[in-house]
Amino acid sequence: MRPHRSRHDPDGLRLPIKLDSTSNGEFVPVPLEPVHREARRLAFENATHNARRLGLSRRDFMVSLCGAASTLLAMNAAFLAGCKRGASYELPREAALDPAAASSVLSGDEFIFDVQGHFVNPSGAWTKQLPNDARPLGFVNTEGCAAAQGPGLSYLQCVGRDEFIKDIFLDSDTDLTVLSFVPSTRAGEPLTIEEAAATAALVEKMEGTHRLYLHGRVNPNQPGDVEDMERLARQFGIAAWKTYTQWGPDGRGFFMDDEPGLRMIEEARRLGVRNIAIHKGLPFGQRSYEHSTSVDIGRVARRYPDVNFLIYHSGFVTDKGEGPYDANRSDGIDALITSLRDNGIGQGGNVYAELGSTWRFLMRDPDAAAHALGKLLTHLGADNVLWGTDSIWYGSPQDQIQAFRAFQISPQFRERYGYPEITPAIRAKVFGRNALKLYPVPKEVLDKHLARDAVTRLREDYRNAPDPRFATYGPKTRREFLNLRRWG
Repeated sequence: MRPHRSRHDPDGLRLPIKLDSTSNGEFVPVPLEPVHREARRLAFENATHNARRLGLSRRDFMVSLCGAASTLLAMNAAFLAGCKRGASYELPREAALDPAAASSVLSGDEFIFDVQGHFVNPSGAWTKQLPNDARPLGFVNTEGCAAAQGPGLSYLQCVGRDEFIKDIFLDSDTDLTVLSFVPSTRAGEPLTIEEAAATAALVEKMEGTHRLYLHGRVNPNQPGDVEDMERLARQFGIAAWKTYTQWGPDGRGFFMDDEPGLRMIEEARRLGVRNIAIHKGLPFGQRSYEHSTSVDIGRVARRYPDVNFLIYHSGFVTDKGEGPYDANRSDGIDALITSLRDNGIGQGGNVYAELGSTWRFLMRDPDAAAHALGKLLTHLGADNVLWGTDSIWYGSPQDQIQAFRAFQISPQFRERYGYPEITPAIRAKVFGRNALKLYPVPKEVLDKHLARDAVTRLREDYRNAPDPRFATYGPKTRREFLNLRRWG
């Protein structure tokens, strides 16, 4: 890779595998532990040393595949010293200095379909309701973003549509993505379906061959949402519905087999859009904690075998570690598995586990990641796990992609708990092949995409001199989290 002047992080002070406390705004950021700080220290130390050996600036080294490999190897060393041995990032040691060795693991030609993407419309109607002194998302890193120099809320452009497209389609290997929504009142949406459709249209103008699909947000315990489902389906051609069972206009949630949930399911069936994405896990607070669990999923999956239930975040919670399956646990991934087992839903059923925020958080805990992925692959099956990243909150998802390409459950954990080896075939299914069973991607679209559309050509040209930010946009402290909840 030839050296070039970088607009972002010219001194190479950010790691290509982002190891920090960033949240997607749905959970309080979890501070780094000593093992993570040691991993960061080793990664920066090794980057400085390896860049000198290769005759590169530290920034140019960070942007290279060797930079990503060096960071993952540093994480391995720190985790091993911290007695975390359930999994590792499998890379040859020479990958830190040899681009071919790094590429053998971190590059790939998998079809990557990210089923959970987000962005905030920086000039949406929601901004008109803010007090004059409000600074929503004021914690966002705006270095290298010219819009940040403008007046008022101009800095929000730094996490808007253009940055979304750059992060997702240029700085990562993502091929298609689904734009999802956050829970809100009907008047306070930070991104409306109309605004999302406009972004999809922009990608279309780039000959993006339908690279961006849309969710339709439905909070069935909110007046008007179920009634609006037909408009969303007919006017915007949505690919799935998105709901949050722990949210309600009065702070109270619902179960999917309560009256509001059943109304939503029946309307989805009537309209012929039979994919329902349900936020489970990452609880917003104690008031509706019970509704954040997956106890209801097996019940509705058994009742409606003709509907696909996509469990976003897989029921994962950040404050309780994932271990071996525990039938007595009432939350987390275990609760999802128990609900399915109790209702006779086995591998290859109509319930799918999605990894947005879950994998990103677990990247920093290999033992918990081994248990989480091992349980999902064992109980739901390799055909029923979906790739999602919850980006743009975590910046470009390329580091999540690279880490997943290298991740492997240890032989000891595989033998002890019956978890599978993560093979290239399993990775390909999780990365995108499974999503193709659920989301309407016509064959001619895939064929056109694979035949080098305008987005592909733009990506290839950009990668002659890439300039990734290696920045995250979500809150990193409790104070930032509360600010986002207040204004977002």
